[in-house]
Amino acid sequence: MEDKLRILEDLNMMYIRQIALSLQDSDIQKKIDHEIRMRDGACKLLAACSQRDQALEAAKSLLTCNTRIMAYMSELQRMKEAQVMQRVARRSDDAGPMDDRLPCKGKVAISDLRIPLMWKDTEYFKNKGELHRCAVFCLLQVGGEIHDTDMVMVDRTLTDICFDNTIVFSEASPGFELRVELYSCCSEEDYSAGSAPRKLASKLSSSLGRSAGKKLRVAMDPGACSPTSNGGAATLLLPGPAVAGPKYHLLAHTSLSLSHVQDSFRTHDLSISGNEEFSYWVPLYGSVCCRLAAQPHCMTQQMMSGCLKVKQLGGDPQSWTNVYGVLKGTNLFCYHRQEDMEANVEPAFTIAINKETRIRASEKDPHSKAQSICISNQYGGEEVTHTLSADSREETHRWMEAFWQQFYDMSQWKQCCDDLMKIELPSPRKPALVTSKQGSLYHEIGKTATQMDSERVYHIPPSPPPLARVSCCRITLCLLRFVLCSPPITTTGEVPVGSTSLPPVLGSPTY
Repeated sequence: MEDKLRILEDLNMMYIRQIALSLQDSDIQKKIDHEIRMRDGACKLLAACSQRDQALEAAKSLLTCNTRIMAYMSELQRMKEAQVMQRVARRSDDAGPMDDRLPCKGKVAISDLRIPLMWKDTEYFKNKGELHRCAVFCLLQVGGEIHDTDMVMVDRTLTDICFDNTIVFSEASPGFELRVELYSCCSEEDYSAGSAPRKLASKLSSSLGRSAGKKLRVAMDPGACSPTSNGGAATLLLPGPAVAGPKYHLLAHTSLSLSHVQDSFRTHDLSISGNEEFSYWVPLYGSVCCRLAAQPHCMTQQMMSGCLKVKQLGGDPQSWTNVYGVLKGTNLFCYHRQEDMEANVEPAFTIAINKETRIRASEKDPHSKAQSICISNQYGGEEVTHTLSADSREETHRWMEAFWQQFYDMSQWKQCCDDLMKIELPSPRKPALVTSKQGSLYHEIGKTATQMDSERVYHIPPSPPPLARVSCCRITLCLLRFVLCSPPITTTGEVPVGSTSLPPVLGSPTY
């Protein structure tokens, strides 16, 4: 069966390489080959892992690689379909003129990602019940670009899942769809490759007795069950998966678009998959909080530059000022010389180019063969018009086309072109904080309060929503009330010799 799967995979790769060759796009083929090598390495690492954290990280890498491979294949298929449709449109006799104007690309960044949890009162405040711990991470995708966050260990000591990563998508279009997927895996199991048969043999041997149990352990030992050791006889090995190890499951997801972009911390709805019967279940509140910002290239890059002559309406008809103009963002920066722009010198003056600006081509100047460009803006209820003139008619057309393209980009990116949003550079990844031992709430309350105070600036954004502030105050008051009103709680229970009673549950109060 494994050989057949390998053959099918080779045939698929051959088909993909042929598509990439026909599209003359070797970059996406290199990406697919790279992810396939990474996936093979993750499979080998996962099979050799004996530690829990290593197995969880390897399984996370395997899932990320598989998702990227599928995304690259889908992108390649869309490119092929677009190429075919373009050929059909060219051959069609009734095909009208095609609009070649496309909006500019831009950067989309998501940061301060936080998912609140909703634990039961007995679990979080009274510290009762079995300690359930899961490993979670987020997978974020825009088109063929996929990023993953750090893995976070979640148990009932956390009030929300915080991802400190700043994820930046550098080539997003205004019609982007940012899909956020939350994956979870139960971390309380042993993920070593040969641990399941040994654990089962140990349980059976304790039930069957010393003599029969010893024979069973020998029979289920992988070394004793090899064909070389038993002459090829039938073995008692349990059938295992092709790649042993932990499996991540989709726990929740949401999709964000341009309408969700705002230069502030916002809350979005989260679609939850599964229920509390699953081992990887984490009690989610049903929302995700994050900051989603965007920077179109028209706001951060020079869209047009060159030498111009500028005249303000109402002045001397012959008083033209020679400037070096740079169209960037919502302004046309006018420098005395090009060297001033390269040296980051302040411009001589600035002409606003925004959604309220009106631009038109004026009649031919009798003193010049080229047309002029009139730019009108409203300043304090008064209309101010600047007239631009280029060295040639072709240069004037280039400037007019740049202005129309700028207006088109602004109309597509909408609120992202009102002001330049700030995108912070991704911070270096920090190791996840994993608690080695879970004690009672009475013993952990001091440490938890100190940790909340030290991490408040880092996890909570400068301007959290009112719901977040109310939730934090409510949790703090409940914790304080519990400490002041509850008697001491012990974490262990001693069973006297010969007693048939069970020890108290870990974390339950003993009076």
